[in-house]
Amino acid sequence: MPETILSDELRYQLLKELEENPDISQRQLASMMGVSLGKTNYCLKALVDAGWVKVGNFARSNRKLNYAYVLTPKGLSEKAAVTVRFLKNKQLLYEQLEQEIAVLQKEAVAQNK
Repeated sequence: MPETILSDELRYQLLKELEENPDISQRQLASMMGVSLGKTNYCLKALVDAGWVKVGNFARSNRKLNYAYVLTPKGLSEKAAVTVRFLKNKQLLYEQLEQEIAVLQKEAVAQNK
């Protein structure tokens, strides 16, 4: 389900942050990712519904309960797969940018003659 809802980049960022910071709040996660709190909540729900993330409660203080987000084995597998896809996409974009820069450099040299 999240395959169609979340881009590889957003999925990668979410899974990476949750793996590194399982006790992160949704507000902190939204801020780090530059998305709204509502979108963060929606994305987390999609990850939980897909079985990639498990949510548990833990006591941060005597009065407050927070959530801990734990990647399931299925979630760890998806994180590995999305990391490879995300890396391939970024490498392709990098190569395209290199080619574009080379063309622009040639144009700039030709125009300065």
